[in-house]
Amino acid sequence: MSRSKFVYVTYIRITPEKLWRALITPEIIKQYRFGMSVEGEWKVGATWRMYADGRLMDSGEILAIVSQKRLVMSWLNEWKPEFKAEGNSRCVYEIESTGAAAKLTLTHSSELHRSRVRRLADGHVESQVAA
Repeated sequence: MSRSKFVYVTYIRITPEKLWRALITPEIIKQYRFGMSVEGEWKVGATWRMYADGRLMDSGEILAIVSQKRLVMSWLNEWKPEFKAEGNSRCVYEIESTGAAAKLTLTHSSELHRSRVRRLADGHVESQVAA
């Protein structure tokens, strides 16, 4: 069981299919991730990496994937030594259809009780999802 967890729930007026594409399409990710580029294959066991201005920011592995419904990935913050020292956290995106909108639940968790990475997510997730 994780000791540090951040859960963000939002409703977006979009189809689950379009929301799914926004989560896994590098060109779209770049639009809401402040220009960061993402590399990787979206299949279980594949690695992913996120870069800002050519510098590695985050990396991880795809742990589970259910198209248009659920994406589970390990997450290693690479841009600050003290964050990287915390090791991997876990990020889960879940999509549900709610009629005219899609419900997106993002859960970012760490085994560390006072995770700096998880606290960092508190301030950045809302601005990314709102974009």
